[in-house]
Order: sequence, then C-alpha cells, then structure tokens
Amino acid sequence: MKFQHQQAAHCESGVISSLMRHHGAPMSESMALGLSSAISFAYLPFIKLSGLPLISYRMPPKAIIKGLLAPMAARFRFETFRSPEAGQQRLDALLADGKLVGLQTSVYWLPYFPPNMRFHFNAHNLLVYGKEGDDYLISDPVFEEPVRCASADLARARFAKGVLAPKGLMYYPQAIDRKTVDAASVTKAIRKTVRNMLAPIPIVGVRGMHTLARRMQKLSPTDPRSVDFIGHVVRMQEEIGTGGAGFRFIYAGFLQEAAQLLDKPQLQQMSERLIAIGDGWRAFALKAARMVKGREAVDPVALAGKLREQAQEEERFFRDLKAAVA
Repeated sequence: MKFQHQQAAHCESGVISSLMRHHGAPMSESMALGLSSAISFAYLPFIKLSGLPLISYRMPPKAIIKGLLAPMAARFRFETFRSPEAGQQRLDALLADGKLVGLQTSVYWLPYFPPNMRFHFNAHNLLVYGKEGDDYLISDPVFEEPVRCASADLARARFAKGVLAPKGLMYYPQAIDRKTVDAASVTKAIRKTVRNMLAPIPIVGVRGMHTLARRMQKLSPTDPRSVDFIGHVVRMQEEIGTGGAGFRFIYAGFLQEAAQLLDKPQLQQMSERLIAIGDGWRAFALKAARMVKGREAVDPVALAGKLREQAQEEERFFRDLKAAVA
C-alpha cells in the first residue's frame, strides 16, 4: 500500500486527517479538529480516573472521527470484538485487502513508546497500514516516523481493560463522497463549538472552568491529596490527549483556514487571540507543575485565580467568535 505517514499534534485529529488525505480528500489536522467541533471543556466529578475527576479539554473520544462524517458525506465502519483472536483475524483480513485501518488502543501497552511516556490511557488512536511477519506497520501520529509493533503487544493494547476500554475497536471509511470542505460546513461547525463553550451548564465550557476553579480553591495547601489533584489537572490538560493548550493552538490553525474559506479576515485576528489563550493555559500548567514538583509553594488559591482568568478570556473569545460568524 502506498501510504504517506505524517506526524500530528494530536492522535485522533492526526489519524482522521491522514485517513481523509489517503482517500483523496485533502485535509489538514486543524481542519479535522475544527470541522468536527471537537474543542471543548468539561469537568466531570462523577467520572473517576484513578479516583480523580475526569477533566477534558475536548469532546469525547471518537467525536473528531464521527464529527467529520456529515460534512464530508462519509460512511465509516466501526467494529469491536469479544476476543483478541477475532480482532487480529479481522485486522489481518482488512490489511490483506489493502485497507488502511484506524485502531483505538492503550498507550501503556505500546512498546515503541518510551517508558516515561506510557500511562493507562485507553483512547490512543493510530493507523495500521501493513504487516510484515509478526510485526504490524503502524503510522502513529505522535511519532516522526512510522513504527512497528509485534502482534501480541498490539493485541494487548487493543484489548486493555478499564475506563474507555477499546474492546479492539477498529474503523475505516466505506465511502467519502465529498472531497472538499465547503463554507457552510465550516460556519455550522464554528457555531456548534460556540454553543458548546457557552453552554448554560455548570460542568461544561467556560462555566465548567469556573466550577473547577471553585473546587481547586477549596484544596488545602498542606494536604498531600491537593498535590495529587493539581498534578491530575495538569496531566489531563497536557499529557492525556485531551489537549488543553495544544487543542487551542490547533483550533487557531483551523480559524486561519476558515478566514480564507469564508473570506472573513476577522477570523485571522481571532486565531491570534486564541494562540494567546493557549499560551495562558501553558503558563497555568507550568505554574501547577512547579507546585507539584516542589519548586513553588502549593497555592490552590493562586491556581484557581489563573483558571478563572482563562475562563474569562475564553468566554470573551467565544462571544466574539459567535458575532464573527453571525
């Protein structure tokens, strides 16, 4: 199979944009993220990861893939399996048929990841484009070059247990009837993102940021569990594919493309504002990380204040974005 690997900033947007390009629909990673309205925020205290609340800076896993189906008039097949054996047989059959296949996996069991990058996160996406002997040929968007993975290791990664267990999930397009992105789809996607971010729900969008800030402010500076909570917020933001600053930067790229497609130069200025907001998230993460590592005194009130600033900046930004595409 003639397949072109391309490194990306995020696994799911990288995988789906590669799949689209491979099937003749030129698409950047930024356009994939923006067109699927995947940028978001949610603070979900009732869903636990290692006993700590789920905090997400994006829509749920598979939202980017499924969000592109309507605007690209695409049909994808999604398959899960009861056993690793059935999953491997089906993958081998698809590869033998020349298919490029997307998989959901656990980062922890992929041996080509350096040990310090492995953690129990079950929604890492990658592409398989071939098999040589017992090794699968993998395009993992996180890496600069294609990688290999032994069948036993890939099976373990595909059938990991726990939150977001992949159950061997694989997916591939059956049809992509629209090969170019139209202006109406871009406008619709922006409006949906604005609705998500300005939703009148206390755990979603900018209101969710304020709710998390209130929770953070109540942490005791002397309780060791406070450090765990702060560290978890940073990990969810910058490490676990939920894309705090990173997603803001990718969405800024989408707005640059949208400015040209819609002939709205003000979207270029909005893009620059969003980059500055992403820088603010990075500064928040850095301050929190310094506290976790003992380089700064643990100060939950200061962190809560920075989080409120981010929420206020994002609220102003998304209100102005709503006006720009009104």
